[in-house]
Amino acid sequence: MFLATAAEQVSGRSPGVEMLIMLFLFLGMWFILIAPQKKKQKKHEEMINLLKSGDKVLTAAGIFGEIRGVKPDRFEVKVSEHTILEIHRSCITTKL
Repeated sequence: MFLATAAEQVSGRSPGVEMLIMLFLFLGMWFILIAPQKKKQKKHEEMINLLKSGDKVLTAAGIFGEIRGVKPDRFEVKVSEHTILEIHRSCITTKL
């Protein structure tokens, strides 16, 4: 005869089925949460790499400006007639 373990008796399923369910839950979470976030991050990095002088941008702080200079780790952004800010690359959210 077949002898069932305590876990099988309580849940009514074998451990293999439990693992399969956990795998499907993980894959579902991956496609719903993680994959779209990675795609969005890749698109943002692409946009940052394509910015050049003269582009109008919006920062994470809500500041509108025009890029005046591009450095390896930051941008020089003109926000008014006599004001130029140096802003880290990751703080640019949108190209206008």
